[in-house]
Amino acid sequence: MRILLAAIYPYVFILLYLIIPFDEYIRALPNILMLILVVAFPFIIRKEDFKKISKNSMLLLVFFIAFLLINSSIQGRLELDFVFIKTMMIPAGIVFLYLPIADFKKVNKAIVFSSFIAIIYTLVQFLILVNQNSDVSFLFFQETVDALLIDRVYVGLLCVLSILICYKSLIKEFHPDNKYYLTCIILNSAYLLLIMSKTALALLFFIVVLRQFYGKNKKIRFGVSAVILAFIATIISVKFPDFIENSFQPNKEISEVNYTESTIPLSYRTLVWECSSKIANGNANKFFGIGFRETSNKLVNCYENEIKDLATKQNFINKRFNTHNQYLDFYISSGLISLVLFLGILVILLFKHYKHFFPTALVLTFILFGLVENYFHRQVGAYYLGFVLVILLINNKNILDKKLNETLSNES
Repeated sequence: MRILLAAIYPYVFILLYLIIPFDEYIRALPNILMLILVVAFPFIIRKEDFKKISKNSMLLLVFFIAFLLINSSIQGRLELDFVFIKTMMIPAGIVFLYLPIADFKKVNKAIVFSSFIAIIYTLVQFLILVNQNSDVSFLFFQETVDALLIDRVYVGLLCVLSILICYKSLIKEFHPDNKYYLTCIILNSAYLLLIMSKTALALLFFIVVLRQFYGKNKKIRFGVSAVILAFIATIISVKFPDFIENSFQPNKEISEVNYTESTIPLSYRTLVWECSSKIANGNANKFFGIGFRETSNKLVNCYENEIKDLATKQNFINKRFNTHNQYLDFYISSGLISLVLFLGILVILLFKHYKHFFPTALVLTFILFGLVENYFHRQVGAYYLGFVLVILLINNKNILDKKLNETLSNES
C-alpha cells in the first residue's frame, strides 16, 4: 500500500499545480487534491524527510500563523476572519506535504507546463474572439483580458515564475534541453507583452537588473546596466511625459475597466491605497488590528463615501477591492505585530539565500508582488507562495547525497 501511495503522491502534487490556473473554473479540485495529499502523507512520510526542512524559518512561519489565529480568537473575530486565515495556512501546508518528494524537478515542470497551458488557452480564446468580431485587434487589450485563464496579475506572476525556473534550468555547456528552456523564456516574455501585465513586466525588469549583481564581471555589467537604465528613463521622461503623469492619476473614472488605456490598472490601485491609508491612520488598535473582515467592510464604506462617480463607486463596492498591498493589509487587519513577524520571515529568507540569484529572485519577486497585491486573499496566490517556500525551505540535497552514499556502500 505504501509503495503504491508513494508512487502516486508526486503526480497528485504535479496535478495540483497544473490545474491552479483553472482556479475560477474548477475551484473544488485543488481542495480535493490537497485532501488526497493530506490523507496519503502519514503513510509515506519518513522520519528522515523532516531533516530536509529549514527549521528556524518554518518555525517562524508556523508561529506567524498561530499568532493570527490566537489574535483573532482573543479579539473575538475568529469566526469572521478564519476564511482569510485558512488561505494563509496553505503555503505552510504545501511545504510539509512536499517533504516526501525527492526533488524539485517535478513541481518545477508543473509550473512551466501550467504557464504554457495558460498561454495556449489565451491564444485560442483570443482567436475565437477575433473570429467572432473582425474589429478586434492585438492592441485592444480588453479582449485579451477577457481571454485570460486567471486574473492578469496572477497569470503574469505564473509567467515570471516559469521564466525564472527555465533560466535556472539552462546549462552552460551545450545541452539539447536548452532550446526548450530558451523557447519557454521567449514565449512567456512575449505573452506578458501581449497581455500588458505591468506588474509582471516590472518584476521581470527588476529580475534582469538583479541578475547583474551575480556572476563574473559584476562591476562592468552593473555599470552598463546603470547607463542603459538612465538612458531609458531619460527617453521616457522626455518623449512620454503625459504617460508618466497619467499613470499616477487616481481620480480617473474606471466604471468600465478599459485596458486600451494603460493608466487604468494603476489608477484603481491608487484609489484603493488612498482609502487603505485613511483606515490605517485612523486605526485605534495598531498592535492587534481590526480584523480582516472589518478591514474589507471599512474599505467598502470608504469607497461609498470618497468616490464621487456613481458607476465607479458601484464597481468598487461590488468587487470589494482589498487593500492591494499585503503589508498594509496585515498592519490594518492583524496589527503591527503580525506585520513584523511576516516581514521577519521574508528578511530571514532573503539573508539566508542572498548569495544565490535564483532563490533571491524568488524572495524578492514575492516581496515586490506584495506591494501591489494581497496574494493571501486568493487561493491561487497562496499556492504560488507555497511553491516558492518549497524551494526556499526544503533542502533535498543532503538527503539525496546520504541515500547515494548508502547505495554505493551497499554495492561495494
